[in-house]
Formats: sequence, structure tokens, C-alpha cells
Amino acid sequence: MPIVGHILTALTAYLLGSIPTGFLVAKARGTDIRTIGSGNIGATNVFRYLGTKAGVFVLLIDALKGWLAVAGLAGLFANWFQGSTDLAARERLEIIAGLSAILGHNFTCWLYFKGGKGIATSAGVLVGLVPGALLIILAVWVIVFGLSRYVSLASITASFTLPFATWLTGHTPTMVAITAAMAALAIFKHKSNINRLLSGTESRFALKKNPTTAATPKSTS
Repeated sequence: MPIVGHILTALTAYLLGSIPTGFLVAKARGTDIRTIGSGNIGATNVFRYLGTKAGVFVLLIDALKGWLAVAGLAGLFANWFQGSTDLAARERLEIIAGLSAILGHNFTCWLYFKGGKGIATSAGVLVGLVPGALLIILAVWVIVFGLSRYVSLASITASFTLPFATWLTGHTPTMVAITAAMAALAIFKHKSNINRLLSGTESRFALKKNPTTAATPKSTS
């Protein structure tokens, strides 16, 4: 696989991941999602302030970005540059595409490299890379969220569990290391939530009664 194939895969996947779904959905409703709630462009903030339908849409599209990068772009470039079924080379491209899509979402060039936290996009990537491990961490997420009502705590716990789930489902040490890097990035992106959890000021998840008219200023905590 020529290096140009790796570069094109990374660049295209980054641009796919960089589409700021939550920001665009909020803008279509006359709101800048960065100025309300947590200021995050991800699905959780959209759920809180724009409602369930908007939140589900953003969640699914952000996840789709990750899955398309792995299942679509990586396969396209593999066939383009290889013209064969070199599974090892294809897996490398899938990893490159997946990581690039997550970086695109987390550090989107369209919003001055300030994006989301990458949980939904990472989930889409995991569908393509390690679906069995994803099922395990989804179960962890549901349990922690059900007990605590903290989206952030559920996401952090699920992220921490990811490399162990990858190992338990029989993947290679390389894939365990890749998912560990994904987990570390996700946890890093939640650093402000971790501080609020430790100080007792993190908000439990609740939908606003009038989401389309909510305009709560961005939290400074």
C-alpha cells in the first residue's frame, strides 16, 4: 500500500468526521449550540436543549460518520490502491480511517478545531472494528447511566472498559492498543466533566420541557 493511500484515507476520513452535525442542526433552528448548556456540539447537549428528535438525529449521524469511515472509505481506498484482498493492509486502512474520523469530530476544522467528545463517532468506528467489544461497553454504559443518570460518567466508564472488552473478545494486541488510545482520547475530552463529577457540580441528564425555545447561556463550570 503506497503512503499516498494512507494519507488520502486519513484526510478523507478526517473531513467526513469533521462535519459538525450538532452545530448544523442547531443552526437550522436558529441556535448556536456552542452558546447554551455545556457548549458542546455533541448529541447530549442537543438532546437537552433541542429535544429528543434532534438529539437522536445527531447521535445517529455522528455514529454513521465513524462507521462510514471504516466500512466505506477504508474499503474504497483499499480496492483503489491494492486491487486485491490484502486483509492486513485493509485493517490498517480501517484503523487509520476510524481514528481520523474521530479526530475530525473532536477537532473539526470548521469550528476552529473545537468539536465534540467523540463518543457517538467512536461507537460507529467500533461497529466496523470491534463490534463484540462495542456490545460489552454499551451494556456498561447503560448500567452506569441507569444507576447514576450521568451521561459523562457512563461514557467515561465505558471508555475505560473498551480495551479490556477488546481483549476479552479475542482481538490482537494491536487492536487492543488502538482501542486503548481511543479510550484515552475519549476520557481526555471529558476532563471538564471529571472535574465537575469530583466537585459534585456535574448535571444529571434531563430533557428541557421546551427544548425549541431553550436558550440557557453556556455553563462556565
